[in-house]
Amino acid sequence: MESAFRALPAVERVLQEIRARPGGEVYPHALAVEAIRLTLEGARSAIASGQEPPSLETICAQAVQRLRTWLEPTLRPAINASGVILHTNLGRAPLSRAALEAVRRVAEGYCNLEYDLAAGRRGSRHEHTRALLCRLTGAESALAVNNNASAVLLALTALARGREVIVSRGQAVEIGGGFRIPEVLRQSGAQLVEVGTTNRTYLRDYEAAITPQTAALLRVHRSNFAMVGFVEDVPLPDLVALGHRYGLIVIDDLGSGTLLDTACFGLAHEPMVGESVAAGADLVCFSGDKLLGGPQAGLIVGRAEWINRMERHPLARAVRLDKMTLAALEATLLHYLREEALEKIPIWRMIAEPPEKVRRRARRWQRVLTAAGLPAAVVPTETAVGGGSLPGQTLPTWALQLECEGPVEAAARRLREGEPPIIARIEGDRLLLDPRTVLPEQEALLLREVIARLSSKARPI
Repeated sequence: MESAFRALPAVERVLQEIRARPGGEVYPHALAVEAIRLTLEGARSAIASGQEPPSLETICAQAVQRLRTWLEPTLRPAINASGVILHTNLGRAPLSRAALEAVRRVAEGYCNLEYDLAAGRRGSRHEHTRALLCRLTGAESALAVNNNASAVLLALTALARGREVIVSRGQAVEIGGGFRIPEVLRQSGAQLVEVGTTNRTYLRDYEAAITPQTAALLRVHRSNFAMVGFVEDVPLPDLVALGHRYGLIVIDDLGSGTLLDTACFGLAHEPMVGESVAAGADLVCFSGDKLLGGPQAGLIVGRAEWINRMERHPLARAVRLDKMTLAALEATLLHYLREEALEKIPIWRMIAEPPEKVRRRARRWQRVLTAAGLPAAVVPTETAVGGGSLPGQTLPTWALQLECEGPVEAAARRLREGEPPIIARIEGDRLLLDPRTVLPEQEALLLREVIARLSSKARPI
């Protein structure tokens, strides 16, 4: 064992060997030395456990692989063939080309983020989206922060700290990522007052709980689950009438929220932001990266009096948007104002795409893969909207079923581990690729990579 340890090359010897390789990459000296030292430590541990000492070539290869891993970004583009449109783990909504171009324009140089060009003095970053949000929703004013959780937290902190907020017990829920309404209220400094029961809450329950310490009534949309059967909720207009009769702020947390009617596409009706504004809610909170189809953001629309108070609160600075997000958000909102959202915003193109068109795409994929020795079948299935919206709602679709040697999990892993990663869906013993969630410009790359990674393992279906 001692002789095996002595046989290991010195750090400098390995470094020289890596640098001498023809066409090899040049790595920062300190980083290369660290990678070699860690590799040699691993070799010593292997020898101590009874293994043979690795060769110089093996040590060099392991050190180089370690360096490449360190120097490559971990956040990488992926192809979503899973059939989940708003896939939270894959970044939710892909941006439109106009939004991407807007980000590039403001990121490559300076911009008027907080500069009033007309007055020649400091301005507000909130003005870039305020007017657009007001025109699209009918609200008096608007504010954009970094996500919907921040929007709700800011509203409660700025307007209800140290006072009571009444919530239906059936709406004191946990949304994705551990966002729990009771914990958000506690963090804001407001006191949660639950009324009603899990499944049934009446207007009289809210009214009976109002005290001089009450600041607001909060309605929370159950955005990622549904309650059915013996269920009763108070309609928003009735809650608004009660709140205003007692001088209380009524906050409507829509979670996702939408500017287009999802019922027009064969889905259940997801609450629309304009509906909540028209019903008289003082503040409406919703997301930018869900059914809006833009970047991650929390959007608050409503009465100017309350928006102004929130904007002046110290927490508003901590949750404000950066210039690139604002640029993407503004471009996304402009799609709605121009009435081009269905054509320009990727998630709405996916939602609106007719099943027969998806089927034609799947058949085209089938012909390409079959010709390359990877047989596939076109099968009916469902696409989920996802992203904490429209729970249980799906769209009819057609997918490509691949059958490979060995477990489907192994084939799915081969697709995930390539460049770019391809995220497929496993249904039972079937490996599926759903064209509905694959961007048209990604099709050629998807097919090429699927053939490269799976065709040698294929067998006839």
